Amino acid sequence: MNACADVPQTINYFAPELSWLSFNDRVLQEARDKSNPIIERIRFLGIFSNNMDEFFRVRVADVKRRILLNKLPDTNFDEDEILLTQIQQKVLQLGKKFNQIHEQILKDLIAHNIHVDRPEQLSEFHTNWLRKFFFDNVLQHISPILLDENKDYSDQINDTMTYMFVEMSNDKSHYAMLEVPTDRVPRFIILPPEKTRRHKTIVMLDDIITFFLSDIFSSFFDFDNIQGYAIKLTRDAEYNLDDELEEGILDKMSKGLKQRIYAEPVRLVYDQTMPESMLKVMKKRLGVTHHDALIPGGRYRNFRDFIGFPNVGRQYLENKPLPALQSTAFNNHASIFAAISQQDILLYYPYHTFNHLLEYVRQAAFDPNVTQIKVNIYRVASKSRLISSLINAAKNGKKVTVMVELKARFDEQNNIEWAKVLSSAGIKVIFGIPALKVHSKLCIVHRREKGQIVKYTHIGTGNFHEKTAKIYTDFSLFTKHQGICDESDSVFKFIESSYKPFVFEHLMISPVNARQLLIGLIHQEIAHVESGKQGKITLKINNLVDKDLVDCLYLAARSGVKIRIIVRGMCSLVPGLTNFSDNIRVISIVDRFLEHPRVMVFANNGDEKVYISSADWMTRNLDHRVEVGVPIYDEKLKQLIIDVLELQFKDRTKARIIDSEQKNHYVRRGNRKKIRSQIAIYDHLKKWEGNYNNE
Repeated sequence: MNACADVPQTINYFAPELSWLSFNDRVLQEARDKSNPIIERIRFLGIFSNNMDEFFRVRVADVKRRILLNKLPDTNFDEDEILLTQIQQKVLQLGKKFNQIHEQILKDLIAHNIHVDRPEQLSEFHTNWLRKFFFDNVLQHISPILLDENKDYSDQINDTMTYMFVEMSNDKSHYAMLEVPTDRVPRFIILPPEKTRRHKTIVMLDDIITFFLSDIFSSFFDFDNIQGYAIKLTRDAEYNLDDELEEGILDKMSKGLKQRIYAEPVRLVYDQTMPESMLKVMKKRLGVTHHDALIPGGRYRNFRDFIGFPNVGRQYLENKPLPALQSTAFNNHASIFAAISQQDILLYYPYHTFNHLLEYVRQAAFDPNVTQIKVNIYRVASKSRLISSLINAAKNGKKVTVMVELKARFDEQNNIEWAKVLSSAGIKVIFGIPALKVHSKLCIVHRREKGQIVKYTHIGTGNFHEKTAKIYTDFSLFTKHQGICDESDSVFKFIESSYKPFVFEHLMISPVNARQLLIGLIHQEIAHVESGKQGKITLKINNLVDKDLVDCLYLAARSGVKIRIIVRGMCSLVPGLTNFSDNIRVISIVDRFLEHPRVMVFANNGDEKVYISSADWMTRNLDHRVEVGVPIYDEKLKQLIIDVLELQFKDRTKARIIDSEQKNHYVRRGNRKKIRSQIAIYDHLKKWEGNYNNE
């Protein structure tokens, strides 16, 4: 039962899907913002496109599934139909805005002597160069699929790739599809200089293929005219696993991934200049239904590749690097374990180097006093130093246990392969609880000290992933606190034996006690206000969509608790409603780093309770995943986290207001200092590390 059930039922919530689209609109704002370097702006278009792919594969697919299964209990067909229509309308609006921004960026690039041209715009010198490039490097990777008019070809499309839909016509039309081989040939082809070296020309692989379409087909077909247009199909990312006990979990996961390959299409995006007659044929060949989002777009598909758009100009055309900071607490000691024995240590990526965490595992792998290592893996890099250290630990006779989450969406295949590699190395690999994803970020080391086994624990908000640690902001806590370490050990026992009772007095564990703890902490702030004291809650999360917790925040706000929230993505809570949620302020920050940590600060009448966690405030994270939150006990570290949050609430450059109309207005500067929080945080941490020895 909801402990905050007296919230009026007439109150509206933001639909999570529409709120997510509002977040992606903020990403587009960054692409439009001319204060950002031009190369970063075009890369934000890539981020927007990548986000949209996942949105359709997951969120829209879920809505469509509910519509198709509307006869089941607890589904609301009418509401879902309306929501799908609203999603499609918003997507079309964003698509138009995207195309306008893209065209403007192309013009702005020219001012920096960077030209993204089509082959028909090039000189004879460059056309000849492209012809040679096409026949030497591209043609060998082109494998057309000839289309029969009575067959559905949707199951032959890889939804991570762009395709060209081709029509060859004379008296009769023939149709074909071909994959644009961006996995084997660069998407952006940089042409050799013709006149001055300052003038840079880039041609898209898609345009090169379109330009030479006749050369692909002319040996086999007679035609008077040939034309090709880019298309992209997006599928439902969900899949089902059967319950056959005799089949191994790795085999079942592999079979599930194959189901995804053949899953129902949920979006078909096409070049809006495609003739209506071709569009009609394409829909039929690809089995598009009225529930699918048939979306007209610009000339190019798979804009996510633009995340890697090359800077062929001056260095100032992209963000100036921020060198990762070293932790003075770690560097003051000869070993990682000596440092953690001295005090709890907090890192904040990507401001701090991720190498400290990798060194924690590397040293544990060969330290003769270490007896055991346990770690969760949700997402790791393709060439993971952490995995290498774990394998080395096994070679050194350590007992190594790795919990691999095989259901980490879009990383399933990687994790299947890692599970095989780890098992082959003699490491104990466990796969968790069938009904729950394990999303926690734990790494526990057992070490023999003075005849006793002493435990060290890492608990973080982000994955053990070297690449994302350079672009995602995340907290990592390293501690030797006995209670936290023992309970971290119990998390692994819970994963292996979830039927046994476990009591957690320090850690906030989903699905064991997290929901109850959070509701209790909110009600404590309400109680402080009711007794004449101040009540205050500060949150930083990726997504806030669990209605029970949203209702509790509404109740707290109506009771007089001051609530401030930083939400990156979805937010079902509607702030600023008079006499209801006007005590709630919500902002969102989109900048060069992706805001990823989950942090909770409860004022507690002046003795703040501060938690970091792997869990968002979503029903799935609280009830259907294993998540770990940890209290910060060290007063200096607690204050550091509060300082970081305060800098974000002072942001007058990249902070947007989440209001009742989701307009994404920037926080007004007024007469305040123009603060860009991500840069201010870097400067604050640099100063904090420099002053560490003087404190």
